[in-house]
Amino acid sequence: MKKYQNQIPTVMNMGIRSMFSMLRDSLSGRAGRRPAASIDAQAFEQAESITATDAPRVTWFGHSAFYLEMEGKRLLFDPMFGSRPSPVSWAGTKRYNRSFPVQPDDFVELDAIIISHDHYDHLDYQSIRQLKDKTPRLIVPLGVRQHLIKWGVPSEKITEHNWWEELELDGLTLACTPARHFSGRGLFNRDSTLWCSWVIAGRETKVFYSGDSGYGPHFKEIGEKYGPFHLTLLECGQYDERWSAIHMMPEQTVQAHLDLGGNLLIPVHWGAFTLAFHSWTDPAERVTKAARKHRINISTPRIGETVLFASGQYPKTSWWG
Repeated sequence: MKKYQNQIPTVMNMGIRSMFSMLRDSLSGRAGRRPAASIDAQAFEQAESITATDAPRVTWFGHSAFYLEMEGKRLLFDPMFGSRPSPVSWAGTKRYNRSFPVQPDDFVELDAIIISHDHYDHLDYQSIRQLKDKTPRLIVPLGVRQHLIKWGVPSEKITEHNWWEELELDGLTLACTPARHFSGRGLFNRDSTLWCSWVIAGRETKVFYSGDSGYGPHFKEIGEKYGPFHLTLLECGQYDERWSAIHMMPEQTVQAHLDLGGNLLIPVHWGAFTLAFHSWTDPAERVTKAARKHRINISTPRIGETVLFASGQYPKTSWWG
């Protein structure tokens, strides 16, 4: 079985001491790991049509799922709309909100669905099954194609890509770029598919999505090759010093944004599931504090709230407080 590797050595500190400390943390019942009540989310409705001259906009659906409208194209990234990021429906952490602001049926048509890697919180079986007939293209990193074909996606709809490979999408250039992470959906297939970040470059607008990634030199490399970016969507959540090589700490999220030459930062990979030991609000609080320190533009939209990210006016409220 082919195994993929990161650009630089990447290990999780999972020795005996770390395992015992994780067991202790999981049993401690630390307060604030989940919201005490449902999060106030905004209902989403896809516009019937868009044009190439419409202002670019993005809608975040919690965790890492988001919808990008840009230069006449409608792109959906990592559409995990299920209730649990788990291989079974009866186990694993539950989504914070029972009522979700968007369902696959709410999308009339999509130009492409784009996946960063095959972990359950980014690639969801039921979501793909419900969305596969609404788009002519599914764009994925190497190896992920095999999952989609098993789930009934016609092979001719799928293209898979290696790091630094570019593809054209009706006037947009997409680049599959490095991330620092790992892959696998079972006990015996770790690193059998590639993980990645994505560059979306149009005639007027450039967007970057990190996927899941620890901090590393790839951010500066991507920034030098494709930046600067009007918008970066960077992971900021489910972190821990014990696995900081594969998930950035919030302060590193801000540094990655600077490395990329980003204008506006929207932090993602939080606000939907508890997959680490920090409080559920810690990612937003720490990343906004670090952004203020470095005087960078940051937007913290509510789940389901659409952001006109090129307008200079964007959500900044601490709605989680």
